[in-house]
Amino acid sequence: MPELFIELFSEEIPARMQARAAADLERLVREGLTEAGLEIGESRAFAGPRRLVLVISDVPHKTPDIVEERRGPRVDAPEKAIQGFLRATGLSLDQCDIVADEKKGPYYVARIERPGRPTEAVLQELLPDVIRRFPWPKSMRWGARRLRWVRPLHSIICLLDGRIVPFELEDIPVGRETRGHRFMAPDVLSVTGFADYEEKLRKAFVILSGAERARIIRARAEQLAEEAGLELVEDEGLIRETAGLVEWPVVLMGSFDESFLDVPEEVIITTIRSHQKCFALRRKAEDGGGLANRYLLVANLEAKDGGQKIIEGNNRVIAARLSDARFFWEQDLATPLEERVPELDRITFHAKLGTLGDRVRRLEALARDLAPFVDADPEEAAFAARLAKADLVTEMVGEFPELQGTMGKYYALKSCVPPYIAQAIEDHYRPQGPSDRVPDQPVSIAVALADKIDMLANFWAAGEKPTGSRDPFALRRAALGLIRIVLENGIRLPLLPFLQDRVRLSPAFSGDDAEAEAIARDLLGFIIERLKVHLRESGVRHDLIDAVFGLGDQDDLLTIVRRVKALENFINSEDGQNLLAGFRRAANILRIEEKKDKRTYEGEPNPQLLIAGPEKKLASAIRQARANVKKALANEDFEAAMAALARLREPVDTFFDKVTVNAEDPTLRENRLLLLSRIRDVARLIADFSRIEG
Repeated sequence: MPELFIELFSEEIPARMQARAAADLERLVREGLTEAGLEIGESRAFAGPRRLVLVISDVPHKTPDIVEERRGPRVDAPEKAIQGFLRATGLSLDQCDIVADEKKGPYYVARIERPGRPTEAVLQELLPDVIRRFPWPKSMRWGARRLRWVRPLHSIICLLDGRIVPFELEDIPVGRETRGHRFMAPDVLSVTGFADYEEKLRKAFVILSGAERARIIRARAEQLAEEAGLELVEDEGLIRETAGLVEWPVVLMGSFDESFLDVPEEVIITTIRSHQKCFALRRKAEDGGGLANRYLLVANLEAKDGGQKIIEGNNRVIAARLSDARFFWEQDLATPLEERVPELDRITFHAKLGTLGDRVRRLEALARDLAPFVDADPEEAAFAARLAKADLVTEMVGEFPELQGTMGKYYALKSCVPPYIAQAIEDHYRPQGPSDRVPDQPVSIAVALADKIDMLANFWAAGEKPTGSRDPFALRRAALGLIRIVLENGIRLPLLPFLQDRVRLSPAFSGDDAEAEAIARDLLGFIIERLKVHLRESGVRHDLIDAVFGLGDQDDLLTIVRRVKALENFINSEDGQNLLAGFRRAANILRIEEKKDKRTYEGEPNPQLLIAGPEKKLASAIRQARANVKKALANEDFEAAMAALARLREPVDTFFDKVTVNAEDPTLRENRLLLLSRIRDVARLIADFSRIEG
């Protein structure tokens, strides 16, 4: 079947938008063709600096024929109803069928045949609509055009089985012509299909696949680094970005004066990355390590001089940028970090939450309170919290906001602050993503926890909770960061009192203690939901998570996770599976009988009514299990609690084998239902077993 090939050729598309744009083009066109009734084959989308491309295989020549049946009025219906039906269907009476119906009598049926439409006609309607409503994050108009696009759109290729599908879209030409590399092959190319297009583009110095361009950049960068006896500073994000900036990647090596290496290496890496999209290089460990005064750039052409002029131009620009960075570094060092803290009072953090200075004072108090829970010195934790935001008013962080925390560490060290305090300044923002490391030193942990708890509690108090996909203050990230810090460091922390206290002390809060508790509990629920997501992503069954969370009133994240893990191990054992079946059977009987009797069976069964054998044995086993489970839970020995529960397996099985619960004697029946309720109660000490599947 025919191939559909589309190219949208424009001025340079920002690299950060390309992957999403290719996916959107593929999605919108596929959706449109599918809605038209076309069953299409596989599709591939590509994006580059100047083009979006889509190719779809096995596209039918036309949409399928449709036969629609429409039921009409009865044969003996009033003439007016029959005529209305005929007008609606566009048929005459002799073109309608009559269908018998024993109950309602015979009625008319119209069978309307709609022939399929040519795919070309579908595309002529679909593609202009897709282009006009394309979801660019930012778009604009050029000249007299009404069309909004990310950059000026120059031409469109639309070929179906090699034939042009013509359509009108303002003054933009639609045909089979494109262009190669802007400088090395600027002439017009005429193509017959996707394979011909890809081949001709490569000859015209354009590599269509962004993934291939990235592979070339990575491989060549590593090769050049190795030839120079250096190592590439890994930066996958920059590899993807540069792959979106060039059509024909050529990696070159430049250099800068060694004197710039006196500046912290993070500053150099950030400077050359942000301004020139260049890769930093590092000396190998056997050569002493540390940053080298070399870098790699990605050019978009093969220059006749081997790229020498390109390198020289980049060297000049990078030297100027690094001179600026060194100036910022030297200016910032003139003022000790602690002397910058009062400047934070002049910067608004949030309209409802005061200044950055107010936030720092809250962090000091909170870090001091958290310190005993993480084995940190309270005064050291408070001191680190006091300095944590001071680098926000430095020249360097003003130029490179992504260096906040990192520069604070360097300035603190230059101010003779102990290294672990300086490290806490850098670490308190962490983790900033799933792959970022978690602080693991006591003072760092205290300040990082304080930062996240303060963020969450104060924004909750201010009514600034995340909604749907909107999370402008990154509160989901803060909650996940808090969770990872607690779990990966094995911290026992009762969250609710801290949350409630922070809400109560928030500048945005003016209610009473009951209202503060309600807000804190709502926030705890949000954190618990993030914990559920975190556990599910780590492979824990969702039903086991729900079974533990079903107990309610839990705010110690570490204890919750340990309980979930112990339950998972128990349920995966043979005893756990068999006992789960017994618990489920008991719970089902109770649910049915409680609904029928319109009452709840709770409390101890009458021991005088227990018949010797299975009933007495089960009652005794439940009492023993209950005592053992409570003792184990008090010691937070969840494995022992599960083992105590597992010993109920045999008496529960025997009870159901030998005893009829719904005895004819109502007194015996009630007593046995009470006995079953004790099985349910002892299980609830550990988890809500009714939520466990399978």
